[in-house]
Parts: sequence; C-alpha cells; structure tokens
Amino acid sequence: MISKSLISVTVPICKVEKYLSKSLDSIVNQTYKDIEIIIVDDGSTDSCSEVNKLDYFYSVT
Repeated sequence: MISKSLISVTVPICKVEKYLSKSLDSIVNQTYKDIEIIIVDDGSTDSCSEVNKLDYFYSVT
C-alpha cells in the first residue's frame, strides 16, 4: 500500500478579509486531499478572525 504524505498549508492572514474565504475554498478543493491548513492570524485589524474556520476543518477531514 502506498501512503500519501500529509501536506501542511500555512495561510498567514493580515488584512485579507476580502480574499480569505476564496483562498481557503481553493485549498480545500484541490485534488490532493491529505492536507492540513494552518491559519496564522498576524494581528489583522479586519474581520479575518471571524471567518468560520470550522467549516473548512469539517470539509477537509
């Protein structure tokens, strides 16, 4: 059996509220599914931290 490697995707967020959902959707919809998404809030002053990241967690696992 060939095992797939886990790929970690780190997404730094700082003032990217306008693009965050589209970016996360793009990551989740890749053909390679064995991924983890690490979201790092770098002190953003917009609403980035309010994006419901649990939606993405459940769609990946």
